[in-house]
Amino acid sequence: MTTPNSTSLHISDLVLQASPVVQAVMLILLFTSIYSWYVIAKLSMGFNKATKQDDHFQKIFWSGAELNTLFNNAQLNSNRHGLEDIFYDAYLEFTKLQKNDSTITQKIDGTERILHVGLSRDQSRLEQGLSGLASIGSVAPYIGLFGTVWGIMNAFIGLSAVEQVTLATVAPGIAEALIATAIGLFAAIPSVLAFNRFTTKSEAIYSDRALFAEEMITVLQRQSIEAAKDRA
Repeated sequence: MTTPNSTSLHISDLVLQASPVVQAVMLILLFTSIYSWYVIAKLSMGFNKATKQDDHFQKIFWSGAELNTLFNNAQLNSNRHGLEDIFYDAYLEFTKLQKNDSTITQKIDGTERILHVGLSRDQSRLEQGLSGLASIGSVAPYIGLFGTVWGIMNAFIGLSAVEQVTLATVAPGIAEALIATAIGLFAAIPSVLAFNRFTTKSEAIYSDRALFAEEMITVLQRQSIEAAKDRA
């Protein structure tokens, strides 16, 4: 039971009574945490959307549809992304080389180059924000630790002017300093977990797209060989 002369500590009071430097650290970490959750939400929606779009396009691709039909549909879709965009750029290059009477090797090599460029470009677009999460996960605890060290230092400096040191005089300064570390960990832990999760998902999506690119090359190579036989 609390007596009338006792003082209870509340987190809000500790934050408001902290030194300006510690308060600035807390504010930076708060904005960092909000930004990390924004990036996490954005990446989550982006990866889920990319997975659904890729699965949808692969179903159409392997349903037996003509490549020219898929290309024309992709050309009409100004909002194409993922595999559809990679396929469109690669097949466009293939048709250009075909019109220039290039050899089968030249057509396949040129198409492969465009596929690799498309894979890298779309992967970079998909992973935007991952580096930010990595930075927050690695730096936020140190920013919080800086605020804690600064707060404890100020607390001990303040104690030098006190004749009798008790737990009641030490506790508030130590507690307000430790809040900075707590906020730093609150910002860092979700960022690290999200970074690991999205990195794994990114690698899985890239592997699926790379496999599709190899299968597409095989289809185009077979198509070119059959066309050459027909002309002969």
